[in-house]
Amino acid sequence: MAVAEPSPSMDILVRDPEGFVIWHGPPFTNGQPRIKLDKVQCTSAKFSEDGSKLMVMKSDSLVSIYECKSLREIRSLQVPNVLAATISPRGSYLQTFQKSTSPQEKNVVLWKIDTGDSSYQLSQKNMTKATWPVIRFSSDEAVACRLATNEIQFFDPVDFSRGIVNRLRVPSIAAFELSRNVGSYVASFVPESKGMPANVQIFARGKESQSQPVARRSFFRCSSVQLNWNCDSTGLLVVVQSDVDKTNQSYYGETKLNYLTTDGTHEGLVPLRKEGPVHDVQWSYSGKEFAVVYGFMPAMVTIFDKKCNPLLELGTGPYNTIRWNPKGKFICVAGFGNLPGDMAFWDYMEKQKLGTTKAELSVTSEWSPDGQYFMTATTAPRLQVDNGIKIFHHNGSLYYKKMFDKLFQADWKPESPVKFGDIAELVKSIDSLKVEETKTKATGSKSVQASTKATPANPPSQKPAAYRPPHAKAAAAVQAELFGGSPSGDLSKNALKNKKKREKQREKKSAEAAGDA
Repeated sequence: MAVAEPSPSMDILVRDPEGFVIWHGPPFTNGQPRIKLDKVQCTSAKFSEDGSKLMVMKSDSLVSIYECKSLREIRSLQVPNVLAATISPRGSYLQTFQKSTSPQEKNVVLWKIDTGDSSYQLSQKNMTKATWPVIRFSSDEAVACRLATNEIQFFDPVDFSRGIVNRLRVPSIAAFELSRNVGSYVASFVPESKGMPANVQIFARGKESQSQPVARRSFFRCSSVQLNWNCDSTGLLVVVQSDVDKTNQSYYGETKLNYLTTDGTHEGLVPLRKEGPVHDVQWSYSGKEFAVVYGFMPAMVTIFDKKCNPLLELGTGPYNTIRWNPKGKFICVAGFGNLPGDMAFWDYMEKQKLGTTKAELSVTSEWSPDGQYFMTATTAPRLQVDNGIKIFHHNGSLYYKKMFDKLFQADWKPESPVKFGDIAELVKSIDSLKVEETKTKATGSKSVQASTKATPANPPSQKPAAYRPPHAKAAAAVQAELFGGSPSGDLSKNALKNKKKREKQREKKSAEAAGDA
């Protein structure tokens, strides 16, 4: 019988002004994280998508690569005047952007991490969100390409010395997104121009089939788009953003959610039940469902299948963020940014709400790779006060909290969810750990145990007194002075004696009256 491989540790990268450390992730022993790697000075740090490598910018001229399993530095590169750096999804390549001193200088360099040699160089005048990283890879690094004027250029990711091996012509293209897993499709965005509508097109990867799009959607009133592929590269969600809302209902402009499939079965709007902006959208890990937070506040949350049929409503509330855990079982719906930080945790399989809580001023939020914990962080420079980390259980109960004078970054080390056990078994194992901790804390000396037995676990609490307004209290004090009572309502000894005398006199009179009758 084969022995199952143990689950990998869930590490957390924490970076402050002095540098970064690596924590051994939850569950924590004695309620505190154990440090796996002591503080390393740096200006930025980033894991590769598969969690195998860690890129660290130690200064504006030194970039280091760490191997995550041993947390050992395996490569250090001297890159003068580096402004930005990123690592490829599987940690094979490092890409750097340097400050250009002349128009002819090739200031974008792609480095092979194993050898430390330069694989490809090119010139780039400036860096924007749409153009960085300049060379983009699919998740499996089987496809490498870059955005150029009116086209997407493709490279051989094994041998960059071959240069550009293929081109996809898309006139006026402004942005593109490779499909996530196998890189078999590419989505392009062309903005509005000279009265022509903007459009999003999906092209199949391959020299023979990429001349004509397999799906296309056009729309007016479009300034920018967000392109979201599902994991099996069959569906694309397009959030269309306009800077101006012509209905004057929103200061932030107008948004619409479109859905395109690679087989051409759906090209159109997602049927949302409430008017207003699309705040957030996310695919499930399986790629068979997607969740949307939309509408004017209180926002609505709906889960759809791949055919845009609504499957589940998660109600309404002050929400603008949704996070689906990697196992696909738990969902966190939250309101961050300019909202007060309300969070609701749902069990998608059981279709029930597990709990609610708050994480005010959160800047980042993400599930752990095993899907059991949810971490939020308040970081600078977005917020300069109340910086800190909070880790919650899957049901919303707070597990760990730590505050910092200043915190720049808090990230889980990426791991494939398939490396961890079934979510139900993980929940049981976590619960058993809680029981063990409780037993350990409850163990004490025999005398303490005996006194515990003698004392009831939940002693009856004293019934709270009814509220008495100030004027009633003053009246009670006056009455006490006149008739011998106490302000608190209890009678004094003399008043009690007089009361008993009056009761006896009443009884005597009633008895005499009965005898006469």
